[in-house]
Amino acid sequence: MSLGAALRSYSLGAMQAGQPTPGQRAWRLVLTAAAAGYRAGVGVRAWAFASGLRGVRRLPCPVICVGNLTVGGSGKTPCTIALARWFRARGRAVGILLRGYGGRESGVRVAADDRGVSARWESVGDEAILLARRLPGVPVVVGADRFRAGQEALRRFRPDVLLLDDGFQHRQLHRDLDLVMVDATDPFGGGWLLPRGRLREPVVGLRRAHAVILSRTDQAPDLASLRRCLEQIVPGAPQILTRHRPSRLADLGGGEEHPLEWLAGRRILAVCGIANPGGLHRTLTDLGAMLVGTAVFPDHHPYGPADLLRVDRMAREGRAELVVTTEKDAIRMPAPQAVPHGAGTPGRPMLVLQVELEVTEGAESLERLLMGCGGGGRG
Repeated sequence: MSLGAALRSYSLGAMQAGQPTPGQRAWRLVLTAAAAGYRAGVGVRAWAFASGLRGVRRLPCPVICVGNLTVGGSGKTPCTIALARWFRARGRAVGILLRGYGGRESGVRVAADDRGVSARWESVGDEAILLARRLPGVPVVVGADRFRAGQEALRRFRPDVLLLDDGFQHRQLHRDLDLVMVDATDPFGGGWLLPRGRLREPVVGLRRAHAVILSRTDQAPDLASLRRCLEQIVPGAPQILTRHRPSRLADLGGGEEHPLEWLAGRRILAVCGIANPGGLHRTLTDLGAMLVGTAVFPDHHPYGPADLLRVDRMAREGRAELVVTTEKDAIRMPAPQAVPHGAGTPGRPMLVLQVELEVTEGAESLERLLMGCGGGGRG
């Protein structure tokens, strides 16, 4: 099967979502035209890098990129956390670089130093704070110019290796290893480039990857077909299979912890403002929860009192026993005491579900790649 045929076969369902109205057809034409313009711009940029017209700067330490082809939601942050822990377990000093989406300040900012979190999420973005909280002692440096951010990280913290979170399209910084995340439940963003679909660049961009990390493989509708398709796109590249494993359930604000089994059979309202809300919904369903409602907000949404009143109302209308959100959303929530009392149950605060990235196949291939980028441990 050719590459084009493989992509058409896999993306057909996403590209034929019901019968559109005349207005929807007109809007689709507008988005298609805009996507064509976007593709042209991406093509010119790719040519500029391939021809050497645009330069690539190199930092004096190994840089490992965790990126993707689509806009958000593939599991880059859990993967970065797992990689940082892997290197630290082998005695390597790690630093993390990221752009800081959702942050309101520009320039290079330190979200966390070797003593802990040193910034607010409003300044550096929710993802930077999540990384800082989950990886105490690991410096997290934010900046649109990842080379300058890397220079600052090296000057202040002297890491042995730098992890570049969400930097696959940031080609002006040299990477020693490109790991590309692909969400097995929605790998190609509907098959279209922005703004009609969710692709940041054509899928052939995967050919720059040293390995493909498939996330949510336990929820994939047809994993075998997807793997064959990826083999057509990037022949010979290791395919690392992973899943999002729920690991912790706790009250908002770091309060009481609860067993994951506590969700089974309960009426749950899911609240999230992330790129892929379906991931949370499927995880809750897999844990046996009865999903009675979903409050979905834009990605990186800063929650305010009106939002929490809406959540409270939805919980009561749906007779939800519990309200569950994600770690990333919890960072953008007001203090627990500001949450309307109840949100479905008298006096019960919102619950936060934490997930880890678990490798289910290909761990040896991934470790070989990491060992080649400074993961051999101190002598």
